Amino acid sequence: MRIIDISMRIEPRMPTYKNRPEKAPVHSWAARLPQDSVNESLFTINLHTGTHLDAPLHMREGGATAEDYLPLDRLIAKARVFDLTGVRDGITADDLAPLDIQKDDFVLLKTANSFDERAGGEKFVYVRESAALYLAQKGVSGVGIDALGIERDQPGHKSHHALLDRGILILEGLRLADAEPGEYTLIALPLRLAGTEGAPARAVLVEGLA
Repeated sequence: MRIIDISMRIEPRMPTYKNRPEKAPVHSWAARLPQDSVNESLFTINLHTGTHLDAPLHMREGGATAEDYLPLDRLIAKARVFDLTGVRDGITADDLAPLDIQKDDFVLLKTANSFDERAGGEKFVYVRESAALYLAQKGVSGVGIDALGIERDQPGHKSHHALLDRGILILEGLRLADAEPGEYTLIALPLRLAGTEGAPARAVLVEGLA
């Protein structure tokens, strides 16, 4: 059995969405040895920085929260990594059509983003509306991408809505450089946060898990 960690490392200097400094995590100390009896620290993080899952509340007033929308039985699941490293801008339906994407797949899109230390900056590879609609029509269970967003602030956030309208899970901020195309068991467990529009997750791929 081989475990591939596909999560981003959380640290103050990590990549953020479009390299926006206000989205960077802050690590501070609440207590320090030797003056205090223990070391204790605080981490403040935007829920859409690092590897995370989106919930409908992210895009819709009154939408479902992460705790209500992210069932664990769909986040310990068969997943398939697809190689889209040749795409240089937005992934389209035409890019996906030659791939063997099946109903109920948790689709992980490996792009050039995984090989960029800054996760693509403002020009990261993203999912165009046509690709999101294609995946929705296929009936996939989830979509993961190695960018901190499946889109780049497109008007109306149509890629998000195309997936969320079908109950498709969205997993962002993956690091897929070490994951070859193929089938794995995905384990991507969100923190159990109440009332939030997203949740950080530790995501791994497992090879050879019966």
